[in-house]
Amino acid sequence: MNRLFSLVLALLLAGGLGCAKPQVAPANASGGGPAAATGLSYLALGDSYTIGEGAAAADRWPTQLAGLLTAQGLAVATPDYIARTGWTTAELQAAIADAKPASSYELVSLLIGVNNQYRGQSLTQYRAEFRALLQQAIGFAGGRSSRVVVLSIPDWGQSPFGQRQGRDPVAIGLEIDQFNAAAQDECRQAHVACVNITDLTRAAAGTSRQFTSDGLHYSGLQMRLWAERTLPVAQALLAVK
Repeated sequence: MNRLFSLVLALLLAGGLGCAKPQVAPANASGGGPAAATGLSYLALGDSYTIGEGAAAADRWPTQLAGLLTAQGLAVATPDYIARTGWTTAELQAAIADAKPASSYELVSLLIGVNNQYRGQSLTQYRAEFRALLQQAIGFAGGRSSRVVVLSIPDWGQSPFGQRQGRDPVAIGLEIDQFNAAAQDECRQAHVACVNITDLTRAAAGTSRQFTSDGLHYSGLQMRLWAERTLPVAQALLAVK
């Protein structure tokens, strides 16, 4: 493995960073400048938290990340998305099979699993399907695990929607932690960087501006924090040839 990437991955893990196809028109990333009209290709895989349900297209965290990278001198094009509200790991797998994306992306991100947890699916099923998705993501990055980044699952139990559901937020949080631990372990084994954003979503509790109107999904302000936390990781990954 490339020595630089080995060092980057070790630092990330030591620091606790564990862990139909929608088409996106080019749009400005809030506060970070626009993504490049042409530049490094980026594929974002996931569910509602990737597509930014209820937020403007420019506020989606992958689009904001592309804008931040471009502002830092790494021209990254507006991402391609395979993501939809409500998808589980299995549904994302099915969508990927239909979309047949290229295997030449310079950067691939993956954020998936909240709907597995919400529907009460087993951790064993999630882990197996996440592992398969991780290998697909690596394939879309030309076989380079050093060009894939995973984000942890947000804790919806701390959202206004979660508080209205009457379900135990502590129990939800524990299950989210278990799913994230499984994903982090799979990332470690596959030599894929994993960024923890779950703490950011927990800190958003009680702040309405951090959420969209449904009280479940996150506003551009919160997703900006995800993009900012992922930025140095993505910069390091894109430095690996």
